[in-house]
Amino acid sequence: MKNTALSHIHEQLGAKMVPFAGYNMPVSYEGVNEEHKTVRNAVGVFDVSHMGEFLITGPKALDLIQKVCSNDASKLTDGKAQYSCFPNETGGIVDDLIVYCLEAEKYLLVVNASNIEKDWEWISKHNTMGADMRNLSDDYSLLAIQGPKAVEAMQSLTSEDLSAIKFYNFKVADFAGIEHVIISATGYTGSGGFEIYCKNSEVEQVWKKVLEAGANFGIKPIGLAARDTLRLEMGYCLYGNDIDDTTSPIEAGLGWITKFTKDFINSENLQKEKEEGPKRKLIAFELTERGIPRQGYDIVDADGNTIGHVTSGTMSPSLNKGIGLGYVLTKHSSVDSELFIQIRKKAVPAKVVKLPFYKG
Repeated sequence: MKNTALSHIHEQLGAKMVPFAGYNMPVSYEGVNEEHKTVRNAVGVFDVSHMGEFLITGPKALDLIQKVCSNDASKLTDGKAQYSCFPNETGGIVDDLIVYCLEAEKYLLVVNASNIEKDWEWISKHNTMGADMRNLSDDYSLLAIQGPKAVEAMQSLTSEDLSAIKFYNFKVADFAGIEHVIISATGYTGSGGFEIYCKNSEVEQVWKKVLEAGANFGIKPIGLAARDTLRLEMGYCLYGNDIDDTTSPIEAGLGWITKFTKDFINSENLQKEKEEGPKRKLIAFELTERGIPRQGYDIVDADGNTIGHVTSGTMSPSLNKGIGLGYVLTKHSSVDSELFIQIRKKAVPAKVVKLPFYKG
C-alpha cells in the first residue's frame, strides 16, 4: 500500500483511511454529507495525489497524443486543458484523462490512479513515433480546492488573478510560497475551484497554507466519499464504474470528446457505431420513491424484464433523493422514460433525467 506525501497528516486529523487504487487514502473525516455540503456551500480541500502524471515532450509529442486520445489535442494552446479518453482496440476505453498543453511540444497527461501502469504500457506500446515520455506519478502531489468560495479563499496565496482562470484553463504560477505550481480550473465537483500540482516535497507546506488561508471561509479537508457524491450529482463518469474496457465512448455519452476529424486508435469502428447508433446508452435517473440505488443493481421495465444495470448510485446529499447512472437498451434511454431499479425484492420506480442532477 502506497502513501501520499500527506497520508500521515490525514491520520493525525482522524480521517477514516481506506485502500484505494493501491494507496492509503482518506475516505472521510466527519461524514460524507457534511463534507459534501461544505464543498457545495463554501470550500473544501481534497488530497488526490494518487492520480498519475505523464510528461510527453518533443517534436512527436502531439502525434502520439493524437493517436492514443479520442479528443483533438491539436486545438490546445498553452495554458489550456482538455478532457479525453484512450480508446482501446475492441470498442472500449483504456482510461479517461485530462491533457494539459504546457507549451508547444510539451504536454502533461493526468490519468486515474488505478490505471497508471496500464496507461503507461498502453501509451508506450503505441509510441512508434518516438515521443519523449516521463512518468512523474511518484514525484508529484495534487490538491483539489473546490467550492464557491475557493477563489476568494485562495487569492491571498498567489499573485495570479484566480478569478480570471476560466474552466479548463490553467496557469503556472506562484502559490503558497512555492514557485512554478500548476493552478488548474479543471474541477470534478461542479462547484468551481482549482487543482494544485506541486512536488511531493512541497505539498505539506501548500496544504498547511491552504487550510490557514481558507480558515475564515469555512474550509475543511474532504475525503473520497464526498468526491464521489459530488461528481455523481454532476453526472461525471468514474472509470471502473461508468466507463471501462467494455464501454464505448459513444455509449457513455462521450461523443463530444470523440473527434473524427483525425485518425486515432479504433476511430473507424467508433465512427461507424456513432452513425448506426449504439445498442445501449448511459443514462441518468432519479428515483421517484424512497430508495438508494447502488452499483450493480438491475434496471428493469414495467414487466420486470432486465433492461440494464446501475453503474453509480447514491442518495444525493444536495437533492435528498436517490440518483444514479446506468446503461440501458437505447429504446429506454430518452428523457422522462419510466423504469425501475431492482433494490433487493422491490422494483423502485425511477425516471430518466437530463444531466446534471445538481443545477447549482
